[in-house]
Amino acid sequence: MNVLIADDEQLVLDGMKQIIDWNACGFSICGTAINGQDALKKILDLHPDLVLLDIRMPKMNGIEVVKAATEAGFTGKFIILSGFSDFKLAQAAMRYGVDFYLTKPVDEEELEQSVCTIRDMIKKESKASRSYSQYLDKAKEHILREILLNTCDYNTLNVLDLHLQANIYQVITYENYNQEHFHQPWNFSELMRVTNQDNNSFDILEIEQRKAILLKGTFAIARFQNLLDHYRKIPQKGSPFDAIFLTYGRQVFHIKDIHLSYEDVCKLKDRRFFCIPNQHVLGYDELPKEGILPTNTLTQDIAPNYAESISNYIQAYNPTLIAETLKKLSNYLTECMANITDIKHFLIDIYILVKQKIMQSFPHNDLPFLANASVIILIEEKYYLYEIIAFLSEQFEMWMHSVGYSSGENVLDEVLHYIQHNYQENLKLETIASLFGYNSSYLGRLFTKKLNVNFNTYLDQIRVEKAKELLHNRSLKVYEIAKMVGYHNVDYFHRKFKKQEGTSPAEYRKQIML
Repeated sequence: MNVLIADDEQLVLDGMKQIIDWNACGFSICGTAINGQDALKKILDLHPDLVLLDIRMPKMNGIEVVKAATEAGFTGKFIILSGFSDFKLAQAAMRYGVDFYLTKPVDEEELEQSVCTIRDMIKKESKASRSYSQYLDKAKEHILREILLNTCDYNTLNVLDLHLQANIYQVITYENYNQEHFHQPWNFSELMRVTNQDNNSFDILEIEQRKAILLKGTFAIARFQNLLDHYRKIPQKGSPFDAIFLTYGRQVFHIKDIHLSYEDVCKLKDRRFFCIPNQHVLGYDELPKEGILPTNTLTQDIAPNYAESISNYIQAYNPTLIAETLKKLSNYLTECMANITDIKHFLIDIYILVKQKIMQSFPHNDLPFLANASVIILIEEKYYLYEIIAFLSEQFEMWMHSVGYSSGENVLDEVLHYIQHNYQENLKLETIASLFGYNSSYLGRLFTKKLNVNFNTYLDQIRVEKAKELLHNRSLKVYEIAKMVGYHNVDYFHRKFKKQEGTSPAEYRKQIML
């Protein structure tokens, strides 16, 4: 604690500095003053805990100093020194909050007792203030938690005390990105570059084992948006975002709607499982739209169907279709209604079914299979879907190299699959052949032998079939459909369509619309 001593007589001032052991009483002398104006300036600049003040000084007397300091917000303690003839002045000073009045010449023992009494008063008040502050913080945190959970009595809220008089709100939550390692909490004020004086910009509380942040006002939300824009891509190594995973809910404009933003981040908790590698941010806009729920389900026949396809591709030595099937599976699960546990069990089933199929087909081979129990533990401990898909891909590729074979003919399946998904591009036999590592002449002969048509004829057939599907949509023009299926010349499209169907696209549309 600090003490300021003020007296217009230098000899008295020097004596007051030495009269008692200030350090033993718990104080350090932070400054001295030789007149009232100087004393007031130093009181307001230094904010001492105690001021020892002579009542009669030039420029401002002690009463004027006490009055001016108190009105300026000073909350420290005062001891006034005066002669016997100044008793009435001392009484006036006491009315302004002076704690002790001592007469000159000052008695050393009396001064020390007064100083120690003030020291104990300050400690007691500080303790009470801390307790009261802690009580207010706990009460505020409890109210904020009720607001987020929508269990609050909004009619009794004092928005001014809670600093909730903003025009817009948004809830965000954060947790460790790497769940296997603990990272120290990040300083949100420094990251957002806001001072957050009196929690006017945001509040932070722990709820349901996560840190929740309530952003308040356009400034705080704009700063947060800037933060998102800066770290939208993969964050820099060592940056705060590199250590955390963050979710954010919708922006709302009334206290009663804050819970909606919090409910968004709660729903996003499970969506983290479907994040891509190095994704550190997940927003409410990635949730299913209101009233639109995922339609995919995990019926009993889905896992066997996927397992059958994958096991066939493994035996046919077809890595392209294995990868395509796993991608399709990942997309299906991302839009699935099942919970995360069920999805993991579903993927475990696929692994075991494929393993059983390969073992049945190659009973005498010594294959590199993991024990089912090990696979179950490994998949259940994964945090992300892409990690599980990568694990399955590695396992299936290893099995493919162990049991699969490449005859040179199964490449046609891969080529047909590629055409069916890229027919709208400018496809050439030469480019496709090089893409799959084959000679174009050989691939052309393989086409004719297996399909009884050449490459260009097959491509036209696929494009026309796709065009027929699009002609059902009356809002699409014929020239638009031509471009969508890969024909940039509409006349050429007409000729190819009529050659295959015996009628023009427009006439075909009329027939199907009857």
